[in-house]
Amino acid sequence: MAGPAERVHPVPESISDADAAMLEPLGVALHTMDLAHVKLAGTVAVVGCGPIGLCVVQLARAAGATHVVAVEPLPHRRAAAAEHGADLVLDPTDPDLLSLVAATTAGRGIDVVIEVAGTDEAVDLAVRVVRPGGTVVLAGIPGTDRTSFPASTARRKGLTLKLSRRMKEMYPRTISLVDRGLVDVRSLVTYTFPLEQAQEAFQVAARRTGLKVMVAPSA
Repeated sequence: MAGPAERVHPVPESISDADAAMLEPLGVALHTMDLAHVKLAGTVAVVGCGPIGLCVVQLARAAGATHVVAVEPLPHRRAAAAEHGADLVLDPTDPDLLSLVAATTAGRGIDVVIEVAGTDEAVDLAVRVVRPGGTVVLAGIPGTDRTSFPASTARRKGLTLKLSRRMKEMYPRTISLVDRGLVDVRSLVTYTFPLEQAQEAFQVAARRTGLKVMVAPSA
């Protein structure tokens, strides 16, 4: 295999092959955080706690956010969000969600909301919990080519909406984060299958009972 040298990023021996495979989703999360401009001692909410969302939770904590709120419908992902640094973990169907967020932020609302679920419901929730003048970053990929949000609420609040696609030149930084132990990607891989069981791996991923499913040819 041949390719441009600038596209090759040496990985230190301290990072396993499995961890190296997780550098790409971490890069997506890091690019999202760059767009969000999280301030020291700010408040962050992450809507959707799959592997990328859980990376965002860790990065928000590392960036110095004083309160990190995670919103996720699946119980095992809510548990993972708490384990990875979220201060408040909520089910989006909880009727008390808005009041709980208000109590956590002294009624101010969230400074930055990062949506990583890819549903209109998640976008709607992000707009509702963010503070006036706050920022919403849409990183989730919707199932169709369209998404929607409550425009009147966003306009009244004077929100900044940003969209994130994949990652930019993030590999050197993600390698450094994992190598220094600032982000835990290893625990995000909950199932590993050998290549000959790739079909089963996709079936397990579709059931959404874990976090990241990995196919490792050497497993």
